[in-house]
Amino acid sequence: MKFTRLGNSGLQISRLTLGCMSYGTPDWRPWVLDSEASRPFFERALELGINVFDTADMYSNGVGEEVAGRWLKEFANRDEIVIATKVYFPHSEGPNRGGLSRKHIQQAAEASLRRLGVDTIDLYQIHRLDRETPIEETLSALDQLVRDGKVRYIGASSMYAYELMRALSVSERNGWARFISMQNHYNLVYREEEREMLPLCAEEGIGVMPWSPLARGMLAGTRTKLGDDSTQRSATDGLDQLWYNEPSDWDVVEAVKSVAGERGIPPARVAMAWLLAKPVVSSPIVGATKLAHLDDAVAALEIELSEEEMSILEVPYRPRQVIGIGHPGSAVR
Repeated sequence: MKFTRLGNSGLQISRLTLGCMSYGTPDWRPWVLDSEASRPFFERALELGINVFDTADMYSNGVGEEVAGRWLKEFANRDEIVIATKVYFPHSEGPNRGGLSRKHIQQAAEASLRRLGVDTIDLYQIHRLDRETPIEETLSALDQLVRDGKVRYIGASSMYAYELMRALSVSERNGWARFISMQNHYNLVYREEEREMLPLCAEEGIGVMPWSPLARGMLAGTRTKLGDDSTQRSATDGLDQLWYNEPSDWDVVEAVKSVAGERGIPPARVAMAWLLAKPVVSSPIVGATKLAHLDDAVAALEIELSEEEMSILEVPYRPRQVIGIGHPGSAVR
């Protein structure tokens, strides 16, 4: 495993993060693994040297955090790992059960600490931006969690670049804890982040942790056409068909298969190697429901794509609508 610093912070993280959305209860999503079925993935991730585990309070309506906390307590050295979770989306009905108000942030953080079974969350991230709550209230509440020792670092997730810059400015003017990371939607078939967000993160020293690095499995090379719903997740989730439905998307998939074929390796490794080659990317978030998914991701760390291969992979891309910030379905990831 290779390690890096998360942005300009001193936090040392593995170049890959285990995304824990797939672990919790299938009552929430049919493709989610229950606690016992999840166990081997935490064991294997730790064996491979992964030290960052990213979950959220809304995953399996809280059960996801319980599962992650259970297996990390059993298998991991707490001093070495980075436990990351997120707040914003409600996972039950009623007022003040979602968003980024001071009340909800404080309540959600306390609940996440209990479910994870820890005293401190290493990286506490806003799952989306709450545009109905003043950013000053949100950032002040997050800063208080840091001052109280309940959170070590704070991070952001999908938003517009100007919104991130405004948040950084507000934190600096008030002497509050500053976002050290951006968890955003970025992969070979969705590269709109290259316009403004990634340059901003590079300039401001913000570590980038892309979600859906394989475009919900589309870049893994197992599907035969656009709209292929042959996997359980694609058949029940449907976001891949909503988000990745342009002819140029499939051209990118074919390019990945071509480069992988020439190298004699799985397409998933090529797609992940492309992402890891981007200097601003700190640690892509890997979702795994088969142990081979973890092995492929780790193998990608050793792949160095040539300039010609990078060009083959990038040329088919066409600009597209912004996805995953506030559009339908953006809550489900």
